Amino acid sequence: MSHSIQRSASIERKTRETDIKLSLNLDGTGKTSLSSGIPFFDHMLEQIGRHGLMDLSINANGDLEIDAHHTVEDIGICLGESLRDALGDKAGIVRYGHAYVPLDEAMSRVVLDLSGRPGLEYHVNFPKERVGDFDVDLFKEFFQAICNHARITLHIDCIRGANNHHIIETVFKAFGRALRMAVEADPRQSGIPSTKGAL
Repeated sequence: MSHSIQRSASIERKTRETDIKLSLNLDGTGKTSLSSGIPFFDHMLEQIGRHGLMDLSINANGDLEIDAHHTVEDIGICLGESLRDALGDKAGIVRYGHAYVPLDEAMSRVVLDLSGRPGLEYHVNFPKERVGDFDVDLFKEFFQAICNHARITLHIDCIRGANNHHIIETVFKAFGRALRMAVEADPRQSGIPSTKGAL
């Protein structure tokens, strides 16, 4: 494993809309401490930590009196930046990850590449516009922000599902598991896993 990979990172980001402190440890045990001001979103973020076996701490204060958009997107930006920082030059990692996760009637597939190129293919159809009072359109904004700032290629497909909560929970669990696979140390890979020599 390359010593240039820190495998953990902390980010502080303050704008007129949000104030976020986030820390990430890729080699954790799935411990989370989450305070976004949006309980359902915290529940989803917990899935990333738990199923990715990453320690994740997020403390966010955003302009929730307007809506949740800025908070959700900015947490995605911070998570993406911390992921990129924690991976360093990416030497010795698996690079690709994938996972299928079912929950009752719902099932989603997430496939990702720590490619250095941001790209999101997001194919998730929700039967309703909200989970409780949370606007489900914001999930796409969250994953787009991660892609842009972590510079990863991410394909998210909900294969089937009828319940909004089940659908999005399968997506977050599968994302955590695919990410865990991609960031794992590959015992047969000492260098950077690309024929270009850089990611």
